[in-house]
Amino acid sequence: MNILAIDTSTYVMGVALIRGGVPVGEIVTHEKKNHSVRLMSAIRGLFREVDMKPDQLDRIVVSEGPGSYTGVRIGVTTAKTLAWSLKIPIVGVSSMEMLAQNGRHFQGMISPFYDARRGQVFTGLYFDSREAVTSTKADQMVIHEHWLDSLVEIKQPVLFLSPDMEKHEELIRSKMGDRAVFGSSIDCLPSPTELALVGMDKEVDTRTHSFSPNYLRLAEAEAKWLEANQKKCDK
Repeated sequence: MNILAIDTSTYVMGVALIRGGVPVGEIVTHEKKNHSVRLMSAIRGLFREVDMKPDQLDRIVVSEGPGSYTGVRIGVTTAKTLAWSLKIPIVGVSSMEMLAQNGRHFQGMISPFYDARRGQVFTGLYFDSREAVTSTKADQMVIHEHWLDSLVEIKQPVLFLSPDMEKHEELIRSKMGDRAVFGSSIDCLPSPTELALVGMDKEVDTRTHSFSPNYLRLAEAEAKWLEANQKKCDK
């Protein structure tokens, strides 16, 4: 199976190609730059580097969120456009599930997260079942302090993975103590190759046009619009 994977759910931008079920290349940048300007050039460059053409693809896998509203939207829109033009299916993978793959073989729980501002995080809870990294608590946006309180009650070591670790490490240590395990700087970064491998085994979405991101929250502009209109309705 030949797969193109796209991840723009954080400031990390990643694309990867799988040929015949085997990873053949990826391009990843960790710079906080505009994904919309660089994504297609990265995809074209990767195809050239591995001597593949878009019409050889069997499916496109994209990180569907949660994460940066703008970043997720850019990745999903690009994936949908390519899938539609090539007449191939699209597969969405949770950005938390993708990041949790970096905790494979950990003997305990895995808590990937992205910063969601105002003390909140996008997160979920996973574990390695020896067959796959499996979700045990659904992805959600939550006050991080409250999330950590719930993890303390599990009474197991927890591996934390995040590109935003610096903002949250002190809080995690204060809440979790010795039960907190921190991934390496590499393990805390999302991998488009892991995204592709997870998406290889998932069911395809045949409704390309209706495929939508999983933001887990409204964009700020939408939330303000709904709040303003609700106030009008209440008058």
